[in-house]
Amino acid sequence: MDSKTRARRIKLLIFDVDGVLTNGRIIIGRDGEAAKEFYAQDGLGIAIAHRAGLKTAIITGRTSDMVRLRSTELKITDVYQGTMSKTAALQELAAKYHLNLAEIGYVGDDLIDLPVMVQVGLACAVANAVPEVKARAHYITGSAGGNGAAREVIELILTAQNKWAGIIEAYTCSVPADSAQ
Repeated sequence: MDSKTRARRIKLLIFDVDGVLTNGRIIIGRDGEAAKEFYAQDGLGIAIAHRAGLKTAIITGRTSDMVRLRSTELKITDVYQGTMSKTAALQELAAKYHLNLAEIGYVGDDLIDLPVMVQVGLACAVANAVPEVKARAHYITGSAGGNGAAREVIELILTAQNKWAGIIEAYTCSVPADSAQ
C-alpha cells in the first residue's frame, strides 16, 4: 500500500521531538538549561492540522521545559516526555481516541522510534533519519528534522484527505486568527 493511501486513513499524527520537530541539536547552558530550535513552518502546519480535524501528539524520550512550552503554544495536549517505552504511550493514545493503529501516523528519526513505527498505519522518517528507520518507513520526507519535515508530513496527509486545497483557499481569502507558529 502506498503512502498516500495510508495517509488517507490518518486521524492522529504523533511526533518525536529531537531530530523531528527540532534539528536534533541540544544546547546545554552553564546552569543546565537546554535550548532547542523549532521551525515556524512546522508550527503553522500543526495549527493547520488541528483546524482540519487532525489530532497531534508528542512522544519523546527526553524531558524538556522547551517541549512543554512549545506544545502548549501549539495546543498539542497529548505530550509524553521522558518516555523510553514509546509503545505504551502509543497504546494509550489509541485507546483514548478509539483508534486502530492503521489510523495513526508517526514521524521519527532514530532507533528509539522503531517500536512505534512498525505498528502504525503511516510510519514517516525525516530525511536525516538513521538508515534503519528509513528502511522501515512508508514515507521519507525530503526535508530534514527541524527544517520542515513535520509540515511536509501534515501536507501529505491533508492532501491525501482532500483537505489541503480548502486550506489554501482559506488562506487566500483571509488568514485565520489562530495561526500560531
